[in-house]
Amino acid sequence: MSVIENIISVGNDLFWSYILIIVLVGLALYFTFKTGFVQFKNFKEMFRLLGDSTQSSDENQKGISSFQAFTISTATRVGTGNVAGVAVAISLGGPGAVFWMWVIALFGASLAFVESTLAQMYKVKDPGTNGFKGGPAYYMERAMGKRWMGVLFAILITFCFGFAFNSIQTNTIASAFNEAFGIEPLIIGSIITILTGFVIFGGVTRIAKVTQAVVPVMAILYVALALYVVVINYSEIPAVFGLIVSSAFGLEQAVGGGIGAAIMNGVKRGLFSNEAGMGSAPVAAATANVSHPVKQGFVQTLGVFVDTLLICSATAFIILFATDIPTDSAEGIQLTQLASSAHVGEWASIFIAIAILLFCFSSIIGNYYYGEANISFIKESKLAIFVFRIAVLAMVLFGSVASLEMVWNLGDLFMALMAIVNLIALAFIGKLVAPVLKDYLKQRKEGKDPVFYADNIEGFEDLECWQRDETSKKQGM
Repeated sequence: MSVIENIISVGNDLFWSYILIIVLVGLALYFTFKTGFVQFKNFKEMFRLLGDSTQSSDENQKGISSFQAFTISTATRVGTGNVAGVAVAISLGGPGAVFWMWVIALFGASLAFVESTLAQMYKVKDPGTNGFKGGPAYYMERAMGKRWMGVLFAILITFCFGFAFNSIQTNTIASAFNEAFGIEPLIIGSIITILTGFVIFGGVTRIAKVTQAVVPVMAILYVALALYVVVINYSEIPAVFGLIVSSAFGLEQAVGGGIGAAIMNGVKRGLFSNEAGMGSAPVAAATANVSHPVKQGFVQTLGVFVDTLLICSATAFIILFATDIPTDSAEGIQLTQLASSAHVGEWASIFIAIAILLFCFSSIIGNYYYGEANISFIKESKLAIFVFRIAVLAMVLFGSVASLEMVWNLGDLFMALMAIVNLIALAFIGKLVAPVLKDYLKQRKEGKDPVFYADNIEGFEDLECWQRDETSKKQGM
């Protein structure tokens, strides 16, 4: 086991110290300018589109609505990264890591827009659900003509989300319940495994329904606690903001590891949390039944802001306002629990345990779907899906008893690998989104509800799901 852990550690040092941060930040800035600051100029439009329901007029068409696709992707974003991941980032990188989380969310949102719009453009019909499927593997094959690259990405995302990330989720749940109730990790791990099995054997429609019900409730309750903590500590707000900014640029060297540690941990945990550019959210985005690809691009961009600027910030404030709690006194979720208890009493530890159960369980469900969708890309096989489901359940159980460091390092390595493959693809084909965005904004300016046809723009005539006859039929035209 020590040999494997050493390999994982060396890989993480290589990717996270140099390669990934440079590529991620560079492309985020490039697409921010290339799209005309799309993530900032269209904020109101993002909220308007969130209410769009499935566009299908055919009762037999099992479409996933914009909101359902949003909740599936948000379920994977909102989880361990928001509660335990922020605590880990502050422990290792100091308060300045929070600043770099904000930066990567603000500019990385352009990546979320580009990859999710591409996923909609190159989605395909899914005979199994009578809906749609897609994601990076599909646009790598169809837009780049490189199926081998799509297969590589499909393998990486399957291992990353289905196995590594799900281990992190159950590890966090087990740790939280052990802290709050003294329950043995194996017991809570077994319960989560059984519940996961019930949901994932029910298919994507059940996944959408579960996440649609759970995500808004858990987010509202958790943010409500954070807002209460901010209100009772309002006099400390300027000092905390000052600490975050000064630490971000290495001016508070006594906290964390200086500017290098702040940037690395902020970007690392920010990417783990909001997934912008990682290539995972587009898998959910592709399932949405919308009239224009840009609609889902906007909705998924909003998900990045909700995840990092709202929920991650909430956790950061809870921890940083608790000045009597040293950041090295606990690991991960337990630090958030201790900080919450310091503000509102011991009951907060129990509340956080329940909240993390909801956060992480919804993440496990969404993570599983990402793996299933990409296995189908490699080969349509009921046996392969069945084996994958069993393997996911095994890793869910394993995560509950594995060490914190092991599961996080494993997740970081696979996250880096799949992000690099996706970012390379975006560097080559991300420019294809610009004319589609222009088409959308032109129709909105004319007062229309934008509808996209493959023959609207030269070069896109072969897009499978955007042919004029099919799209007109869906829109009742």
